[in-house]
Amino acid sequence: MRDAGSHVRLVAGLLVAALLPLLLTAACGGAGPSGTGSEGRAGGRAEERLEPLALPDLARVSDSVREQVQARWRPVERLQGDGAASAPSAAETYGAFGMVLMAAEFPNAAVPAFRNAQALAPADVRWPYYLAHLHRDAGALDDAADRFEAARRLRPDDMAILVWLGDVRLAQGDAGAAEPLFARALSLYPDSLSARFGLARSALMREDFASAAEGLEEILALEPSATAAHYPLGQAYLSLGESERAQEHLRQREAADIRPADPLMAALDRLLESAQAYETRGIEALNREDWNGAVAAFRRGLEIDPEDAELRHRLGTALYLRGDVRTARTELERAAAESPELAQAHYSLGVLLQDEGRHREAAERFSAALRARPSYVEARLRLAVSLRRSGDPEGALAEYRRVSRTDPDLVEAAFGEAMALVVLHRWGEARTRLEQAAEAYPGDPGVAHALARLLAAAPDERVRDGGRALTMVDRLASQGRTFDLGETMAMALAEVGAYDRAAALQRDLITGARRAGLPGVIRRLEDNLRRYARGEACRMPWPDGEVP
Repeated sequence: MRDAGSHVRLVAGLLVAALLPLLLTAACGGAGPSGTGSEGRAGGRAEERLEPLALPDLARVSDSVREQVQARWRPVERLQGDGAASAPSAAETYGAFGMVLMAAEFPNAAVPAFRNAQALAPADVRWPYYLAHLHRDAGALDDAADRFEAARRLRPDDMAILVWLGDVRLAQGDAGAAEPLFARALSLYPDSLSARFGLARSALMREDFASAAEGLEEILALEPSATAAHYPLGQAYLSLGESERAQEHLRQREAADIRPADPLMAALDRLLESAQAYETRGIEALNREDWNGAVAAFRRGLEIDPEDAELRHRLGTALYLRGDVRTARTELERAAAESPELAQAHYSLGVLLQDEGRHREAAERFSAALRARPSYVEARLRLAVSLRRSGDPEGALAEYRRVSRTDPDLVEAAFGEAMALVVLHRWGEARTRLEQAAEAYPGDPGVAHALARLLAAAPDERVRDGGRALTMVDRLASQGRTFDLGETMAMALAEVGAYDRAAALQRDLITGARRAGLPGVIRRLEDNLRRYARGEACRMPWPDGEVP
């Protein structure tokens, strides 16, 4: 997520996007990626403080990236060979080499290059800034904070520097040091979501849960797609004792972040002419909902590396989002054929097939995704749906239960399990499972509605409870009326003997269905209307084939 009005759209299972955790490892030794701890040295001439550089092993990179790294290495090699390492242009030479190494993901080799550049050009903000990010990524938080502070001294009012430094201070557990940095950034850039996010997280760390919740709610009001705000907001509401609101947001947690607009890092992202660089640009275009830009970037990346199946999968995703489903399917099928172990390609094909109602074929794709990645929860959940829709409720039930054991917080798994039990006409078990789900997810209207309908119309009299069903429907109706909810209310009214009211409501629903052009729904409603007119209650919550 970037500031300045950009949008993030997270498409479940189609795009896989992840946070960079700040991991402190013994290998770092508190000295950043290189582990030398040498950047604090002082004194002496610039030549004496420069570190010798070497070209890293480039065997794992593409030909394009190798050529670009080697092109930046040759001037460095000449500098070192001629003994002219402190020439006026040397700082740019070392810095340019560090940038290409950082872009190509050689952090250990990039660190001494940036140190040399900073030693020769201490007034250039780029070198301490890039060093700070390398230390942050390596989990060397103290070194990262020192370098961000150095960059801040050069640019006191740079929003990205303020936010990243605040982020590091939070990672160090120092909300008192972080909060003024975010506040300064917000005062300079009132539209900055990243600064607001930092202030809210600072309040959360200070245990000012009300302020944290207020700030995070403001972020979501300004930008509903800022999904990174949901999890800390859920934590804040938990601490405030508002469990229903907390669960609503905790269930929406995403592997996402809210980052500042960052021209220096953007320049780094654009540096390499490589498949990876174009992949990064394509992902940024997806975040902006620029589907055409994403397609163009991914296609250019594939021109450089046609065998990159993951990149081809991303192209298929972008094509799908652009509305070009046929071409998307072609690219996804090619990705899956060329890399059978690429679970997300099988998953995405399964989603396309599921959307078209081709559930048997979809189940085969989700099964392939699970063979490649047995822990793929989203694929297992989708597999359960397709098994149920294709006439295998027993198989679906087993998969739903496996998902629930793996991730007990997934309400979709609990709901799906209950619906599979309904399809199997195991009414008592279905009621029990829905009651468990209603207790675990008290704010979920879908669970409450399904339970109310089961209580109103289950064929098993031991399961029915019309009075309780009516109470539940009344509560749901106070939050908003829907066509389906009206049908459930009529069922509950008939179950408690209020047949005239049930019939009157049913007639209103039939009128609404005629206006909406829903002939299949009208037939079902008319069947129940005749029952209510005869003084009979409904004894089937959902017709076969229409279980949600």
